[in-house]
Amino acid sequence: MRTGMRTGNALLIGLVLAVQGVLLGGQVMATEEPDYAVVSEGPVFEVRRYAPQVLAETEVTGRFDKVGGEAFRRLADFIFGNNQAAEKIAMTAPVSQTPVVAKADKGGTRIPMTAPVKQQAAQTASETYRISFVMPSRFTLDTVPRSRDPRIKLREEPERLMAVLRYSGGWGESRYLEHERKLLKAVQADGLTPIGTPVYARYNSPFSLPFLRRNEVMVEIDEPKESP
Repeated sequence: MRTGMRTGNALLIGLVLAVQGVLLGGQVMATEEPDYAVVSEGPVFEVRRYAPQVLAETEVTGRFDKVGGEAFRRLADFIFGNNQAAEKIAMTAPVSQTPVVAKADKGGTRIPMTAPVKQQAAQTASETYRISFVMPSRFTLDTVPRSRDPRIKLREEPERLMAVLRYSGGWGESRYLEHERKLLKAVQADGLTPIGTPVYARYNSPFSLPFLRRNEVMVEIDEPKESP
């Protein structure tokens, strides 16, 4: 059992390390991140306008802290060459994880994830999550190689306005839920309307010290109305 866990953890560590950069000739090359413009900054969150992105994503059902390994194996297999072009694709940052829900409230926010009772129950409950890699900007939906694994889906995410809360520290579910609630509360207090399910984004390797990690919770928001 312990050997299997070590093997799985080693694979996960290797994949996440790839998010930080590609080792080439002894030098770490900068990792591409999605293009965005900062619209406004506040004490809790900033508003970013993201350019359209092409995503490779897969869905896995399980516990919050367990689904990443299986999802990463599928996605890594795809970008390391298991695609119709047999092409290796550079990995970008961040790796995003989003709960998949069948129903949202009128504002688009995910009620179960923000309720304290859900925070407690989620430690043992299974749920479906969508884990995504952003494809390098040189690709369009028409030019990105198709995966040979039918569980990997490709889609284009249109331009979006996102409220983003950045923080450091561990990757536990309770930490994400804590900052998700903080973000949604601040967004609504500012008179903005969340219209999507919150996304959890990780930018660093597990080798990085927790206080140096860049983590983000983000949610799409409706375009603010201009004052008359």
